[in-house]
Amino acid sequence: MTRVLVVDDDPQLLRALRITLSARGYDVTTVADGTTALAAASRTPPDLVIVDLGLPDIDGVAVVEGLRGWCTAPIIVLSARHAEPAKVDALDAGADDYVTKPFGMDELLARVRAALRRAAPATGHAIVSTDAFTVDLANKRVTTPTGEVRLTPTEWHLLEVLIHEPGKLVTQRQLLQQVWGPAYETETTYLRVHLANLRRKLEPDPARPRYLITEPGIGYRFTPEQPV
Repeated sequence: MTRVLVVDDDPQLLRALRITLSARGYDVTTVADGTTALAAASRTPPDLVIVDLGLPDIDGVAVVEGLRGWCTAPIIVLSARHAEPAKVDALDAGADDYVTKPFGMDELLARVRAALRRAAPATGHAIVSTDAFTVDLANKRVTTPTGEVRLTPTEWHLLEVLIHEPGKLVTQRQLLQQVWGPAYETETTYLRVHLANLRRKLEPDPARPRYLITEPGIGYRFTPEQPV
């Protein structure tokens, strides 16, 4: 069974999520604060985490950062904070998705399914190499001259979409549809944050990217070979 860790200090919401997710076949653990969440995750690594930002002990962003130090499971953040900086902070910390309260349970379930699809093992045996890094799509591994690089499921999915279209422009809309789904066509903040994270991990000089190129206002392209 897919293990889901839910972190929220609202007992009614915790109960609703436990009932709803369990009814869909998930193995659900619920906790009410960040410290307990980190301890629970270390004991039994989850396959997906749902975490509220407004926790009573430590901020949800700190929980995301704590998990991302060792855990590659998808993380969906819940919050009543509607401002874009809050979303950017959560995504920058390593969250894969952001759901604003109040939300519909069907919407959250759809995002859970999408996040788990992004984290599913890839098929095939393609290996793509550049001067700076090598991507093994089958085994979901990327290595640089200094060693293996850990990517989140969403970062992997973005990289895979771009790599499958080498040299071609992939529009913002295409990326959002393929990685997050049709309901996310306007969430360009997601792309900006996750592409910036990918560049920090893979580009020799993230401020001057050579491989993950932005076409301002249009989209992105992967350029495996550099022009002479």
